[in-house]
Amino acid sequence: MDIATIIGVLLAAFCIYFSIYVGGASLSTFYDLPSIFCVIGGGVAAVIICFPLKTLLLFPKVSLKVMLNKQDNLLEVINTLVALAETARRDGLLALESKLPDIKFPLIRTGLQMAVDGADASTIESILRSEVEATSRRHKDGKALMDQLGKYAPAYGMIGTLLGLVMMLSNMSDPSSIGAGMAVALLTTLYGAVVSNVFCLPAAEKLGYISKQEMIARELMVRGILAIQSGESPRALEQRLITFVPPKQRPKK
Repeated sequence: MDIATIIGVLLAAFCIYFSIYVGGASLSTFYDLPSIFCVIGGGVAAVIICFPLKTLLLFPKVSLKVMLNKQDNLLEVINTLVALAETARRDGLLALESKLPDIKFPLIRTGLQMAVDGADASTIESILRSEVEATSRRHKDGKALMDQLGKYAPAYGMIGTLLGLVMMLSNMSDPSSIGAGMAVALLTTLYGAVVSNVFCLPAAEKLGYISKQEMIARELMVRGILAIQSGESPRALEQRLITFVPPKQRPKK
């Protein structure tokens, strides 16, 4: 579970609530069902127009990934590849076949299975990079969903405000109701800004960060697999791959 995301959302909610509390207003003042429906329903409708159905079906999974993402540990990946390189150097590539079921990283299993089957380096690299690119495209689609919802929620908030103003100004027989009507009309703009800036846009940035880290791990795996296939020594492989890890996170020797 991504604690930072949860802390950020809760902190944003607390800041908004604290501002309302210090201002002496009631939470019920900020509740208006038609405004909520306009912002959420309108934003979702806009996203539906933007993307095909198969991409829209990713939204629940994408939303959960913001909260429940689990990134690959680069040092664990390196240690796995170095151990496999030691086996291949000592017993040959074919000895890796018995190790494949125990490897937790699917991309490494795929690459080494091809190496064991006798595929050449260019074929292995081509297939692995195609797999990495496909993963990257899926990540971009997921981020785009959040980006677009964050983009259109404020727009529908403005649309709701304009609708409220039109309805208010069309009934000026009771001037005392203008203030309350204006407050309700402005709530949709508030809802749009909150939906966009508290969740959607920060979530999109988090998905972009997660994708970047995942691509680093995938690139590390691809290079490690190719090095094992070529017979590179475990020590040289470790030195090559450790460059992907920030200096402060590297193990001390």
